[in-house]
Parts: sequence; C-alpha cells; structure tokens
Amino acid sequence: MRRFPAFLLGMVALTATGVTASADPPDPLAEYHAQPVKWAACSGKLSGLECATLVAPLDHTEPAGDRINLTISRKKAAAQDRRRGVLFTNPGGPGGSGLSLPLFLAKSKLSQVYDVIGIDPRGVGGSTALNCRAAPAIAAPDSRPADGEFGKWAAEAREAEESCQRSAGGIRQFISTANTARDMDIVRAVLGEAKINYLGYSYGTYLGAVYGTLFPNRLDRSVLDSAVHPEWIWHEQFRQQAVAYRRSVEAWAAWVGERNQKFALGKSRDEVLAEVEKVAAKLHTAPIGEHDRSSFDGAVGVGSRYRPLWSDLASIVIKLRSGEKPENTEGAKAGQVLAKTGLQELRSGVFDTVTCESDWPTDLHVYYEDMRTFRERYPFGFGIVRAAPMTCTFRSFTPPEQPVRIGRSGYPVGVVVQSEGDTQTQYASGPAMAARLGHNLITVIDEGRHGIYNGGNKCVDEKVNRYLIDGALPGSSSECTGDPRPDVPKDGQGGAAPALSPNRIQGYLEGRGLSARP
Repeated sequence: MRRFPAFLLGMVALTATGVTASADPPDPLAEYHAQPVKWAACSGKLSGLECATLVAPLDHTEPAGDRINLTISRKKAAAQDRRRGVLFTNPGGPGGSGLSLPLFLAKSKLSQVYDVIGIDPRGVGGSTALNCRAAPAIAAPDSRPADGEFGKWAAEAREAEESCQRSAGGIRQFISTANTARDMDIVRAVLGEAKINYLGYSYGTYLGAVYGTLFPNRLDRSVLDSAVHPEWIWHEQFRQQAVAYRRSVEAWAAWVGERNQKFALGKSRDEVLAEVEKVAAKLHTAPIGEHDRSSFDGAVGVGSRYRPLWSDLASIVIKLRSGEKPENTEGAKAGQVLAKTGLQELRSGVFDTVTCESDWPTDLHVYYEDMRTFRERYPFGFGIVRAAPMTCTFRSFTPPEQPVRIGRSGYPVGVVVQSEGDTQTQYASGPAMAARLGHNLITVIDEGRHGIYNGGNKCVDEKVNRYLIDGALPGSSSECTGDPRPDVPKDGQGGAAPALSPNRIQGYLEGRGLSARP
C-alpha cells in the first residue's frame, strides 16, 4: 500500500551519478489488477444495468491471503462520443448498497458522458457480506427514558455488539473505510482507468475523501454531497444530529409563531415550543393508538426538517392538542408517517462495524450524562439515540489501523454540497470538509434534505453538472435555495393555512431524491 520504498529508490537513481536505476518492485496487487471483468445483465430491480463480480484481498497488507467478492454495476455513457471516463458513486450508510445508484442517476446529464459505476462495498449486499445476528430488544423505545432505563440501553448495545462479533467470522476487523477505498482502486485498475471521478453522498463523502488521500494521483473530479465532518469521526457526528434536529424545530416554531392567527399555537417560538411540550406530555399519559410521546417527538423532528411540511406539522400538533378520538386519528396517522421516516434513517448495513473504526468513550457515565441532557434539550427526531451507548461503546475487536486523516494533495479542487438544515450531517460538516480539502462549497439555504444532487434542486444540479461535465468550478462559496416553505402569510396578511394532508406528506417524502431510496 505505502510507496515510500519506491519513492526512495527513485531519489537514489536521481542523485547517484552513474548508478543504474533498479526495477520497480513487483506490484503485490498485480493479480487483482489484471483479473478479467465479465459483465452480464443485472437481474431484478437492477435490470438495465450490467453487473460483475471481482475479487479483492480481505486484508490489503496480506494480498496473498484470504479473498472477498466485490459486486459492481455499470451504466455505460449514453453518448460514447463524448465519454470522459468513469464516475464512481457511493450512497452513504455506512453500509449502503451502491449497485442501484447508476439507475438513480440514469436520467441525469452525468449519465450522458460517464460510465456510472455502482459498488456494493465490502460487507454489503452482493459483495462478501458481514451478517450480524439481531440481538433481542431489552430497552423499551422511548425518546425520553428515565434514568433507571439507561442501563437497559447499555445492555442492549452490549448484546448487539457481542452478537455481531459472534457471527462476523474473521472479516469484521477488515471492514473499514480505508479498505473500502483500497477496493475502489482495485476496481479502477480492473476497468483499465488511469483515474476515476467521484460522486459520494453522506458517509460516501468521507469515503471519497479517504480515497483521494490514499490515491491522490488516481482521482480527478469529485463531488461530496452532504458531507460528514472530518473531525467528528464517528461518535460526535451522531451527537450533532440531535443538535441539528433541535435547530430545525426552533426554526419551525418561530415560523408558526409569526402565523398565530392561522395556527393558534402561540405568538413566539417559545410559546409554540411550550404547546409542543404539552402535546408530548398528553401523549405520554394517553397515547392515540401507536402514536405516543416518542413517535410524536420523532415526527416533530422530521416534520420540521422538511420545510414544505411545516404547515402539516403545525396541523398535526393542533389536532393532537384538540384530543381527537381514536376513530378519528388523522393527526396521529400523519405523525406516524413522519416518525417512521425518522426511524428508517437510523441504521443501515455494516454501520455497527465501520463506525467502530475510531475509538468511542467506554465510560458509561459519559453516555448517561449526555442522555439526561438530550432527553430534555434534544428529544426531537429520536435525538437521545444519538447520545446513548452504541455497539462501538463495547467494541470487541481491534481495528488494524487508525482512521485516515484526510487531506488533499495531488488531485483537483472538488465541490462540497451542504444543506443548512440537514440533520444527518449537520451544516457545520460541509464548511469543515470544504476547508480541510480546499474544496468549493455550495450551501443550500433553508433546506433540510440530505443528499441533494439529482433530487430536484435545479440550481445544485446545474452547478454540479457544469463542474463534473465541463470542469467549471462554482464559486469558492456559493448558494442555492432549498424547497420553499408553505405559502402561509404572516399574521395581518390574510390567507389561510392549507388543510392537513397525510397523502401530501407521504408524496413529499417519497420525492426526496436519494433520501427516498429504499
């Protein structure tokens, strides 16, 4: 992997007059780089793509040892006469399957000039999978658990870690971002490409940055959409999600407070938040069907994140406050739609292994103190989950290397896209990633989506297309506007709020672009 010996040999050849340069050492990955790629039509939902399976070393420091499978997909550039290479993609996770991303991008302008490559990272899907047995639930799901429940949350996380370790075989310690990046370079070599271009979302932004750090001479243009914070790998990244949810809730509450004549939930942010707390307390003692305080807290977080749903969220609070009967639970049903969306975003794939590549606090009192703060200050969007002990608290394996400290040296300036209201990778992550790598930043104003490109934002699409296709960078710091807030006039300006529509909520959530992918 490291090329310092080759570099030093080159220096000797340059400085020692009359000495014949020695041959480069043999490539330990030559067998992997030279393997044939056998494309065949993908099956099922991936029909329309080509798929292939390659092999890679389980341990890149021991390439002659055990091997794993890597499954990849491809959609060839529609305009072969304008083809400018390959575009590697990753949807995030950690642990998201990437095979369908070429389909997701099939109607984008990028698909005209790039062979779009999807990869199931090691441990995921069609590649050699890391399958962990599910551990039994011990703690009751609660957005605001009592102190006496904290130990159950820790016990559940410990059991999940031990269960995963028991079923992970000998591969778990090798499931990491750095090794996934090394796998990507094997795919590049097999495809016969001198360089790749890259589009990564969420965790995929960190993966792309790690690839550029390890293989700077192999990366051309790169776009990092909804970036993780380079200093928050990984414990702090999740804690900050709860902070981002709170900010969106406060912004929503201020907007509602300016429209008290329409919603009658208070004339200020704090008055509206007080009404929200009253509804939460009411649902705690008298749930409506399955909709209790925990799912309500989740719904408030998700609903405030997506600006076009702000009027619907206010209507949900109004209906729940009014005491609707179980047989007329429009507000509860709409809240459940939002709450389930929040739960679906919590875990994916090999999440509990990749996020353990960095050290987490092992003192449970650190987590318990956070949980006390988060249940009071950050209950929305299941915020306490971000503060609670996780599998990595009880990590039962030793990563063979430290996480890569990312930097850019030797590949072109790229682009970072970040939404102001993103709760999965909160806004500060984007400027931090852009600053670390010297990339240009596109800020999406007043937007809560996570994964923006090819999700309907024309401004972002145009800037990214212009860069990835024509090589024209956007400004060093530029802005695009996000999805609009509901057209509900402020007090004194007339008009009325639209009626609550669970179907409108569901339709919006299904049209969020990458975030709506199953």
